[in-house]
Amino acid sequence: MKSLKGKVALVAGGTRGAGRGIAMELGAAGATVYITGRTTRHEISEYGRHETIEETADLVNNLGGIGIAVQVDHLIHEQVQSLIERIEKEHGRLDILVNDIWGGEYLVDWWNTRVWEHSLENGLRMLRLAIDTHLITSHYALPLLIKNEGGLVIEMTDGTKEYNNENYRSSMFYDLAKSSVIRIAEGLAHELEQHHCTAVSLTPGWMRSEIMLDHYGVKEENWHDATEKEPHFVISETPRYVGRAVAALAGDPEVSCWNGQSLSSGKLAQIYGFTDLDGSQPDCWRYAVEVQDAGKQADATGYR
Repeated sequence: MKSLKGKVALVAGGTRGAGRGIAMELGAAGATVYITGRTTRHEISEYGRHETIEETADLVNNLGGIGIAVQVDHLIHEQVQSLIERIEKEHGRLDILVNDIWGGEYLVDWWNTRVWEHSLENGLRMLRLAIDTHLITSHYALPLLIKNEGGLVIEMTDGTKEYNNENYRSSMFYDLAKSSVIRIAEGLAHELEQHHCTAVSLTPGWMRSEIMLDHYGVKEENWHDATEKEPHFVISETPRYVGRAVAALAGDPEVSCWNGQSLSSGKLAQIYGFTDLDGSQPDCWRYAVEVQDAGKQADATGYR
């Protein structure tokens, strides 16, 4: 990976999952990384989980970067504004903005629940967390980012534009949340182009986040045991994989060629040559179409 030393990044929603993996890989490339989230060593968010933003910052520091943890609720305008003012005061620039805020895992009523059956309160809360937070963060952060040419905005979502257009991502609220983020990236690409900055949407594959590992009752060390419950989990990837995708984009002097596009960790691995921690290159979304959705027996041969 190209060195990102001297670059300043904000990973909005970096407590766990993809955000943590992205922060770590930006740190490994030498960047200064601001990590935001609601759960700290002294306060737990509605998730009720133990991961903290300080832990993520420590991981960034251990990999050679500079990790700075800041507690922020990205639905509260004043907190986001204060965050950006702090970044400008401390560094005078923002080179990379990763909008990874989500917070909806425990709000989704899966299993094809119809919109009239889904909890309206949870569904609307999900949309606020997934969409409003991204818009609020961009509103305050982009004036700083566009002060220098070459700025990069990455909107994190689930699913590529092609896949989501062809597949209803049940439930209604989840489908809207993830597809809207792709549209946000397209809009930002249009607005940032004249400032010589770039915006893309990016999706991991089936990611072995802390929550997903807990769901299957496994650890990263024995994740393959989860395939006994869900055989297609064989295509899964670590959060560091999509982190390496972000680092590759951030280090590419020709990153503007991707402006407005919908990208995936698997696709970018093939182009930039990075691998997951085990040396493989999972291509989850191609696998999803050609194997999982096609009703074939789970087999990742040729897909990682």
